[in-house]
Amino acid sequence: MNAGKLFILLGIVFLIIGVIWTFFGRLPGDISFKKGNFSFHFPIMTSIVVSIVLTLIFFIIGKFR
Repeated sequence: MNAGKLFILLGIVFLIIGVIWTFFGRLPGDISFKKGNFSFHFPIMTSIVVSIVLTLIFFIIGKFR
């Protein structure tokens, strides 16, 4: 794979991650805790969704290699 195709592919991957992060940044199932001036946010569902999307993307890339 030449460098041009690799950069296009990486751009598409980052675009998809950015769209998911923007629209699904706080999904039901994400853990948020706030007490006083301390806050904790663990995006477990967002992590699962991003993992599934990346798995599909890399599976498709593997099929074309």
